[in-house]
Amino acid sequence: MIQHSQITAESLRSKIHHRDICYGGNKKLKIYGLLSCRSGKRMKMENRVFFTGEKEALENGYRPCGHCMREAYQQCKNK
Repeated sequence: MIQHSQITAESLRSKIHHRDICYGGNKKLKIYGLLSCRSGKRMKMENRVFFTGEKEALENGYRPCGHCMREAYQQCKNK
């Protein structure tokens, strides 16, 4: 997990381009989703974290976003 405030913009772009970062999350709400999610793009930088994959987000106690990951969210909700 990488906090947005602890990475430079150039390094972040490089990691996204090389697919080292695939998901973003909100550390206060414990929600993760796609980098293209409109909800994720609106969150404050100090609350944003990045993950290399879904497994990493789930291991850190995050749940899927209800907007961009609707199916995964429903499965998580029904457990």
